Amino acid sequence: MLGPRGVSVSLAGLAMWFSARLLGSPGMEVVGIGLGLLPFLAAMFVRFTPRRLEIRRRLSETRVAPGTRVHVELEIRNGATVRTPLLLLEDRLPAALGRPARLVVTSIQPRGTQRVSYSLLPQARGRYGIGPLWVDVTDPFGLTRQRVQVDRREELLVTPEIEDLTTPPEAASGIGVGAARARQLMRTGEEYFTMRSYQEGDDLRRIHWPSVARTGQLMIRQNESSRRASAVLFLDDRETGLGAAHTSGFERAVSCAASVGMLLLDEHFTLRFATPELVATPTAEDRFLDALAGLGAGKLRSLATALVNLRIAASPEASLVFVGAPPAAQELPGLVRAASGYGPKLAILVHPADPTSVPPSRRTQIEGRATQAVLALSRSSWDVLLLSPSTRLAERWHTPRERRLASNA
Repeated sequence: MLGPRGVSVSLAGLAMWFSARLLGSPGMEVVGIGLGLLPFLAAMFVRFTPRRLEIRRRLSETRVAPGTRVHVELEIRNGATVRTPLLLLEDRLPAALGRPARLVVTSIQPRGTQRVSYSLLPQARGRYGIGPLWVDVTDPFGLTRQRVQVDRREELLVTPEIEDLTTPPEAASGIGVGAARARQLMRTGEEYFTMRSYQEGDDLRRIHWPSVARTGQLMIRQNESSRRASAVLFLDDRETGLGAAHTSGFERAVSCAASVGMLLLDEHFTLRFATPELVATPTAEDRFLDALAGLGAGKLRSLATALVNLRIAASPEASLVFVGAPPAAQELPGLVRAASGYGPKLAILVHPADPTSVPPSRRTQIEGRATQAVLALSRSSWDVLLLSPSTRLAERWHTPRERRLASNA
């Protein structure tokens, strides 16, 4: 296919030939014919030049947190016995990752290899397909172009934001409050422990100093019951509650679920993850983050079936974490009954919209529903955290429970 430059050269050659005919200049006529034919000769050169291109795409990381820069490297190998012409590469990207990446590769020696790279900076969680890759082969003059598609794709997983719940954001928030909440949630994992020798890479916070003083060796507190302890994390992802996927309220709830889930997994809990459409299923760290990365808003309108499944999975030794928008008044009794068979219970309620940014009538509705949910769950021995979409979980995680309930009242 002739490019804009090739069309211009061909038309210039035709005009020169026509002028030479009028002026009677045989030399100028030959030059005009040569210019007119040059783009077509270049097209034949590009079309019939043997090419054996092997292209590989490598991502520096395939699973990243939002705001992490990812480097993409393209390796182009020329398997033919002749040099390649100029190559223009265009790697297609989802709209959320920006415009397609365009790169230029100069002529590659026979059996040679060249590498080019570009970077991405994903800002929102999700599953992103990178590719396909389009290769534009041009002649040395840039007169013609032939496009070839390389249908090779790679998947990039951007996980939700994971907050560190082990360290208070500031000392004024109360030393030990967040740790107390974690102990309450994980009390089945903290009751019994044994000792073992320190190994490189162990968490220094688990050093048992009385044993060190007695034996003169570094000893690590090894929790035994935490290996048997379990937790169920229920994320109410219904669109009727949190809103559509990628809205501020929905993304804050997903981030809270990821933060608490990773805290439980770090403490060696057996984590079961559930949504209104998914029964409680044991999950590991990778599968848990993968599920949250691709999570969309649920279409169910009722929690009835999900609460029945949640009650079936209950165990007095298991902790329950509920993350979602404040449940409606008619859903609260069912949630309280379903949770009655669990041990420690934590509810993280996220407003679907910031109450300060909505009309007064909508604000009254949001705050009234949240107040009713907080009071009902607190009276049923739940620990309740209430967040707006702009509030980070760590800011509430380290807030004393008595102060929070007093402010809600």
